[in-house]
Amino acid sequence: MTNPITSISDVEALLGQQGYISNRALSTVVFLSLKLGRPLFLEGEAGVGKTEIAKALALALGRRLIRLQCYEGLDAATAVYEWNFAAQMIAIRTAEATGALDRSALQSELFSETYLSARPLLEAMQPHDAGPPVLLIDELDRTDEPFEAFLMETLSDFQVTIPELGTIAAAEPPIVILTSNRTREVHDALKRRCLYHWVEYPDFERELGIVRAKAPEASEKLSREIVSFVQRLRTEDLFKKPGVAETIDWAKCLLALDAIDLTPDLIADTLGAILKYQDDIQRLQGSEAKRILDEIKPNG
Repeated sequence: MTNPITSISDVEALLGQQGYISNRALSTVVFLSLKLGRPLFLEGEAGVGKTEIAKALALALGRRLIRLQCYEGLDAATAVYEWNFAAQMIAIRTAEATGALDRSALQSELFSETYLSARPLLEAMQPHDAGPPVLLIDELDRTDEPFEAFLMETLSDFQVTIPELGTIAAAEPPIVILTSNRTREVHDALKRRCLYHWVEYPDFERELGIVRAKAPEASEKLSREIVSFVQRLRTEDLFKKPGVAETIDWAKCLLALDAIDLTPDLIADTLGAILKYQDDIQRLQGSEAKRILDEIKPNG
């Protein structure tokens, strides 16, 4: 499939068509990643839209999105493949009952691709009709160093080894996007194999564009008040600052309540959409929320 992206402007336009409002710096690094065939490492606070970039890019290119959700204890075998033990047991019982296969032939059959279940890394290296998929390795910082080392080797050669079958290499490397919330530092050796970009909280105009795209039913006045309040909220000393995802959730909650504009009572009733820790919610209850509202609506 032909890649429709030939310029940085193409990246901005195609992501925009999927509802992802990008800025020039981000669009540039995405373009270079595609052009050079290099993995893209995106780091930033939770909720700034790192995962959404991979989703929007897959939709824009018409490619399959394959997601490897990282977690503590994730190992290479789990990320690459597993054997379908239930199907293997059925095959063994059937062979024993019919006497159709000798032991050597049965073992060869059991550890063939017929009984192999591909996990995300192996899936991403297999041929796909629409072209190489987008492989999202999400929240890499949740894993440990041994998995990082394995991943570093895999991304260098775009191949994996299965002891029973040998080495499997990608005919066409997938488009790789890695994300990290920076709960710990990812090793420099892995970062060096990638193009790197720190995803910032969006500025006012960009976040307003995101709200317009994701909650188009909201009036211009309400959208501006939502974005102004969230942007001002991020300057407060909070345990967890609201991300773009929370801005969108809050806009949709307010629309569900038929809100026309922000009021102190409305904010108090819906703080759980933008703040996820009780200490933060308690701090913003009452006069604090009104103070911020008065700052963004001095003539309201």
